[in-house]
Amino acid sequence: MINRRHVIAASAVASVLPAAAVAEPVTAFDAALGAAFDGVKPAALAGGLVTAQGLAWSGVRGVRRSGQDASALASDRWHLGSNTKAMTAAVFARLVEQGRARWAMPLAEAFPGVSIDAGWDGATLDDFMSHSAGLKDEAVMGMAWLMTARADQKSLPEQRRAIVEKALVAPPSGRRGTFEYGNANYVLIGAAIEAITGGSWEAAMQVELFTPLGLTSAGFGAPKGENARGHRRIGETAIAMDPSDDGSDNPLALGPAGTAHMTAADYARFLQVFLTEGGGWLQPETVRRLITPADGQSYVCGWIVLPPQPWARGPVIAHEGSNTMWHAIAIVDPAGGRALFGLSNDGGRGGSACQALAMGILRAL
Repeated sequence: MINRRHVIAASAVASVLPAAAVAEPVTAFDAALGAAFDGVKPAALAGGLVTAQGLAWSGVRGVRRSGQDASALASDRWHLGSNTKAMTAAVFARLVEQGRARWAMPLAEAFPGVSIDAGWDGATLDDFMSHSAGLKDEAVMGMAWLMTARADQKSLPEQRRAIVEKALVAPPSGRRGTFEYGNANYVLIGAAIEAITGGSWEAAMQVELFTPLGLTSAGFGAPKGENARGHRRIGETAIAMDPSDDGSDNPLALGPAGTAHMTAADYARFLQVFLTEGGGWLQPETVRRLITPADGQSYVCGWIVLPPQPWARGPVIAHEGSNTMWHAIAIVDPAGGRALFGLSNDGGRGGSACQALAMGILRAL
């Protein structure tokens, strides 16, 4: 999920930061990480600075599990929450480049055989990628769904197809053309990818994103094995979640909206795509399409486009994600050739910690 309060705060603070060359990068960025960690005290906090050449700096503070001594590592896999959405949109863009999909794809073309209410006439997949289609989460993925989805014995594509059918057989539950952020929008995009490829969204992510970019650590759900664990908070107490517990992540059917995990270095490789005009993985015009919203909108393909920033050389895109046990933030200046990110395994304090780290990195630039 995205926390719009954090992103708006990032825009407000970042707008007062001056443009400057990188100065004493290791010292300044490590100090920013230390200050953010010490100030907020999450279980762990990691971050990085990315340039067109790759990961220029990264660091981590804290522990894998609250109350234990094992230090968190940058090489741990970090849950990205809703920052997965930009990856889902990018995979769809790959299918467009391959001629297997197209932008502004009508719903009847994306979901052949699905009964579609007349209220959706004229709607396209682009509307769902910008959260302006008129679909509310509670109409198809409310509390009742969250309580029962993990026990669903159908395959993940079948579960997502059922969500599509439930959404489209009824009139729009929200106001079409009005921004309303929701995970169901991207579950629908994932289902479209499945209809196009004939396989699961997970398989498409592996074939079209993880493998060609070399994201060898990438996977889905709460990271298992020797790794940092996500934390829930009850008051001031951080409780480490067993990754084998169903409650350690959202239901996997929600995947296209927010279940990807990977190391900091692999996440940097994905962000690098937006600093290198696709880096050979996507065409430059496709990258521009992924980060350019329609007129009057500020959300596009898994990214919020921030108001003009004096420290940036062009439009800045940003996003935050959380499954309430992990937190991630990314801010990208494509024209300036730099991006930054923060990652935390603490759902309660991770948002504030990642926000503070992002501001500290910007001040260090």
